[in-house]
Amino acid sequence: MDDRLISPPLSQLEKLRQPLTAGERAVFQLFHRYLSKDWEIYLQPHLNGLRPDFVLLNPHGGIAVFEVKDWDLRAMRYFTKPGRYGPELWAERHGEEFSIQNQNPIPKVNLYKKEIFDLYCPRLQERAGWAAITAGVIFPFANTGDVKRLLSPFQQAQNRDEFEKYQPITGMDEISSGNLEAVFPESKRTGSRLMKADHASDLRGWLVEPDFSSTQRTPLVLDRNQLSLAESRTESGYRRIKGPAGSGKSLVLAARAARLANEGRCVLVATFNITLWHYLRDLIVRGLDAPEKLRNVRFTHFHLWCKHVCHDAGWDKEYENLWSNNPRGQRDALNYALPLLAEKAVALADFERHDAILVDEGQDYLPMWWNVLRKACKPGGEMLLVADATQDVYGTASSWTDEAMKGAGFGGRWAQLATSYRLPPEALRLARTFAETFLPKDAIDLPEAEQGSLDLYPCRLRWVQCSPDTASTVCSNEIQSLMRQTGKRLANADITLLTGDMTSGVDVVTRLEEEYKIYTVNTFGSDHRRRKMGFYMGDAKIKATTLHSFKGWESRLLVIYVPHAAHAQSLALVYAGLTRLKRSQEGSWLTVVSSAPELHEFGRSFPDYADGAAAIVT
Repeated sequence: MDDRLISPPLSQLEKLRQPLTAGERAVFQLFHRYLSKDWEIYLQPHLNGLRPDFVLLNPHGGIAVFEVKDWDLRAMRYFTKPGRYGPELWAERHGEEFSIQNQNPIPKVNLYKKEIFDLYCPRLQERAGWAAITAGVIFPFANTGDVKRLLSPFQQAQNRDEFEKYQPITGMDEISSGNLEAVFPESKRTGSRLMKADHASDLRGWLVEPDFSSTQRTPLVLDRNQLSLAESRTESGYRRIKGPAGSGKSLVLAARAARLANEGRCVLVATFNITLWHYLRDLIVRGLDAPEKLRNVRFTHFHLWCKHVCHDAGWDKEYENLWSNNPRGQRDALNYALPLLAEKAVALADFERHDAILVDEGQDYLPMWWNVLRKACKPGGEMLLVADATQDVYGTASSWTDEAMKGAGFGGRWAQLATSYRLPPEALRLARTFAETFLPKDAIDLPEAEQGSLDLYPCRLRWVQCSPDTASTVCSNEIQSLMRQTGKRLANADITLLTGDMTSGVDVVTRLEEEYKIYTVNTFGSDHRRRKMGFYMGDAKIKATTLHSFKGWESRLLVIYVPHAAHAQSLALVYAGLTRLKRSQEGSWLTVVSSAPELHEFGRSFPDYADGAAAIVT
């Protein structure tokens, strides 16, 4: 049994962020003990946003999806009522009736089956292929007869006996006796004229645990230099750290935040990009002694912090007037007027200060912003700034002159991180070449490869040059090409699309959803600020955002669209994108789709180069 494919792995089941229920544990033990080793077991799989409890997959036997309910039907009265569109599931407790139709396992499991058939196994035969998928419901702590009576109104009325083996409903009797055949009648099938290995490959990419999820169960790992910075403070409490992409700047910040939070200190983590919160939060959680210590950490971006400071001071009207009465426009209000108002609010006697303020992606800040934040730090507290001037996508890094640094509380040299632990060596070489070719020589901080890493981290690097009017088609094709790489140690949820602007991003995700039913979690659209708050790598869908919003993040499966590269900030943005690729001994994939003629020759240096709209990896 040890060679069965189980995802997440058996050794990791005690560490899941959403622990298995007692009923799910009992069902897993039944499947693991009695199923033949040809059946793969996926627990709480990422199914493009759906989260069934179990999916079973046999490349030659079929597919099964199960919903498990730990309900005790004696704990309260369960019953059905006529609804607008048919019967609905209800319950009564202490004389009060309430609908639980949204928890009804029959519609859930039927939806899982339909989407597996329609979207994730598109090569199954159109009609007969439906029989290759079992959709079952299990109540491990309820009498089987009671469960069947309760749920029978929701089953298909026609041909119920004939199709019961494809829609099994079972309870504690079958689970306690180990009656696998009743729980999953099709489990004994060793061959199928409907199910083929290709069908299994189509589905696996949606089932395997994403790289991000497994990473979240591992503690933070720092080298000697990073650990020294994370576990110490300077005499003044002020520290600045610089380093190239992937050198561990955010890692050090997160480890320091976790250490301070573990000590009960009040920590403010400030960014420029909204989306970076989730990444830093997930890093910090991995360094905490206990999950509840996270309450000691507050996350914000600078302008939101300014807004909250003004509101806490009761200056709502003053804040609103910034946007209606500023003759110099919104940019001036954001860069200068709002920080000045926040500075006055911080000076109030009853303002609540922090033990430590840690700023990530500091090159995106103006020195004035940093100096306003300093006033929110308690006397004797800590201030940390981490930065990489090479990723100067907003043109603010040049503001940090030596004179500005002296006025910001710093003394002595920058602490330096040099080794990139993110990029595969081949991708690192290309990123260095890009920076040396296109970025200002006096501003670049180039990543150094880790010694001995050359043969440990394979990657596939691809460049497709195309015209703007075919870019959305090419990007869609390349994403589907990456989906062919998933299903073993990579999931479709690991795929990330990065675009140079929101317009081109909308075009790609619209095509993916309307033509291919491939859904994304993205930050595009008129409500992009709200979407950014909901953007995180743990989402079960393919990710899509702008290059700006992905600064600081990383992924093993990347498609980057570059619409233009005509000025310094757009070139810095391309460099930031190239350095988002995360290395792994199991491989990484980066595809750049470019419509920028300035980068055509550089693209030819990629190991895999294609020119034209129809180019796609086979």
